[in-house]
Amino acid sequence: MNRLRIILVDDHEVVRLGLMTLLEDLDWVDVVAEAGSAEEAIQAVARFQPDVVLMDIRLPGESGIDACRKIIHQWPSTRVIMLTSSADDALIFTALQAGASGYVLKQVGNKALISALEAARKGESHLDPIVTKQVIQRVREMEDQVHAQAFSDLSSREMEVLALVAEGKSNREIASRLSLSEKTVDHHVSAILTKLHLSNRIEAATFAVRHHIEEHLK
Repeated sequence: MNRLRIILVDDHEVVRLGLMTLLEDLDWVDVVAEAGSAEEAIQAVARFQPDVVLMDIRLPGESGIDACRKIIHQWPSTRVIMLTSSADDALIFTALQAGASGYVLKQVGNKALISALEAARKGESHLDPIVTKQVIQRVREMEDQVHAQAFSDLSSREMEVLALVAEGKSNREIASRLSLSEKTVDHHVSAILTKLHLSNRIEAATFAVRHHIEEHLK
């Protein structure tokens, strides 16, 4: 397998020196350039076309995330690993959205960094275990928010009707269950489809199941 060509990006020379010392011990790595800012990083990538850019998030001027976004856009085969002391949820997600293929915390030690580079060498992504837990938790929270907001436009009666639609009940059966006229149920179903931007009862039933309507009726 070819040696992994890396550019180091950090505004602190002592940090770059420490990284260089670590990477010199890896016989499958070549550090082809260093940079102290986002602008220098982009120029170095344009010149050397590395396999990996190992970059701090916090840089003078444009951030490492800004540089990551530009690098991935212009050189999509280059992988960017963010190296930072921050485990802030917002930064993690912004970095991943910018295209970063790895996110390693400086304080966790050399093994995590080497693991991230090995993953990049195989064309894989890598997140520090601490970061992974935060990402999973954030994704779950986002899913919960989506589910919570899914039925926000529906009245309590429309929720009851939709729940019965999801059970496969006909309008006549729903009318009987809720002591309503069939015409009223038909009106509720139409309102539900309009509010949820759906086309038919099947889509409505699928939507209700996907967003766990039963939890919203408790």
